[in-house]
Amino acid sequence: MPAKTSLTIASLLMALPVAAHAETPAAYVAKAGASDLYEKTSSSLVLRSTKDAKVRSFATMMVRDHNKSTAMVKAAAAKARLEAAAPRLTPDQRAMIAALNKATGAARDSLYWEQQKAAHAEALTLHQSYASTGAAEPLKTAAARIVPVVKQHIDILNGGEHQHH
Repeated sequence: MPAKTSLTIASLLMALPVAAHAETPAAYVAKAGASDLYEKTSSSLVLRSTKDAKVRSFATMMVRDHNKSTAMVKAAAAKARLEAAAPRLTPDQRAMIAALNKATGAARDSLYWEQQKAAHAEALTLHQSYASTGAAEPLKTAAARIVPVVKQHIDILNGGEHQHH
């Protein structure tokens, strides 16, 4: 018996680095919520000032799509019996919003566009990773449904013009 126990512990220890990579359901919900909140906050801010039709169209889509993904994650969290706290921006996200607030005109538009590329790359990693390694099934499903939407946003940010709806 003891030999079997030590073997089990050894295999658990070997599996640890991989397992530690997966977000806990609560961490995923918090990060997804912060990501959506950043998208909505930054996009609303830019919509108040932009004269650029492409930026206006993209920012409008961000507010709509990220309201949808927030609702999907909230519903999935409820299904997973997880209490989702109100989303809060990370220090990095607060710094990006502050930078956007300081910028004006075309400089604000181009800063917004650059920030969107970085934020969407991060969001894609978050949702893809949870969709494949997440522990809570309802959240895995939501993450998997959000991935193609984030990819579509990235396509547009990288110059693809096909907008949806």
